[in-house]
Amino acid sequence: MSKIIHTSGKRKRSTARATLSKGKGIIKINSVPLELFTPAFARERIREPLILAGKVVKTIDIRINVNGGGRIAQSEAVRLAIAKGLVEFTEDEKLKRLFLTYDRHLLVADPRRTEKCKPNRSKPRARRQKSYR
Repeated sequence: MSKIIHTSGKRKRSTARATLSKGKGIIKINSVPLELFTPAFARERIREPLILAGKVVKTIDIRINVNGGGRIAQSEAVRLAIAKGLVEFTEDEKLKRLFLTYDRHLLVADPRRTEKCKPNRSKPRARRQKSYR
């Protein structure tokens, strides 16, 4: 039986769910190959954990579903899901340490979220302007 790993990554409002399985190194994000993912900056950010992992990636198929948030937040969520999945799939402590030393956000989610709007205000912290005359 082939090994299948499910991981997820979050950033701001976006959520990425990744499925890793034995294969030929195919990486698809929302059924689109990684090579066609735009913008190019986001594509390069997604490639970082793949480059760091090295030859292992050529034997693993990765399918990712991502929704919510903007394109950059989605790419950060995808990158987190891929890195966590690779560490879990390979069970390699050296790879985990490499990811943590390169960029901690490859394995640890950023907890920051947008602040909720307060009642009777247009923005979370903005208040009505006070008039003295």
